[in-house]
Amino acid sequence: MSKAKALSPADRTKLEALIGHEFAEKDRLDRALTHASARTEKGGNYERLEFLGDRVLGLCIAELLFRTFGNAAEGELSVRLNQLVSADTCAEVADELGLYLYIRTGADVKKLTGKRMMNVRADVVESLIAAIYLDAGLEIARRFILKFWAKRAARADGARRDAKTELQEWSHAKFGVTPAYRVEERSGPDHDPRFTVTVEVAGVQPETGIERSKRAAEQVAATRMLEREGIWQKSSAGN
Repeated sequence: MSKAKALSPADRTKLEALIGHEFAEKDRLDRALTHASARTEKGGNYERLEFLGDRVLGLCIAELLFRTFGNAAEGELSVRLNQLVSADTCAEVADELGLYLYIRTGADVKKLTGKRMMNVRADVVESLIAAIYLDAGLEIARRFILKFWAKRAARADGARRDAKTELQEWSHAKFGVTPAYRVEERSGPDHDPRFTVTVEVAGVQPETGIERSKRAAEQVAATRMLEREGIWQKSSAGN
């Protein structure tokens, strides 16, 4: 099996221009792009960098949200944070940078598709953040993060997912528990049923939703709890 090659000088220059930082320690950039499956001249991969980069990203995004949404409750900030540091968002940034052209992996990993490959792209973004942080410090890492996340943070409201997903992320962040849904009643004829569903989160009062399907009733109950707890504004939360 042949060993994965380091970045060529031309590729490194091109990537550094996209990142907005010229690395003093060139090996850091190579390692940030190296999956554990790749055999390299010097060994090493991005796993430790990914661990650090995840924390640096979380800090910078938390600070960004704290400053941007001055009137937002802690629960709303947690939901926004979880969305912005998710694998989906990190993979989007990786694709914006074209990192898939530079990631070094073994032959088996090159065949991955779908969510597993998305996770690789997301991991590389976090490892890249750590490499920048170690090479140049927090301010330069923050500058990189703001370049690619500031607009995403500003439009996070419009990118909300469904109410059940939002409620689950909020309840995990605040209480460390998963919401529980219970069908209280099914009424009406078969052609026009009505489901009454209650959602419970340990630590807060339950909420109830009534709709023509179980799932729709769950969404209504979740929406009402998000509105009541100040996570969603009533004007922006539809059923």
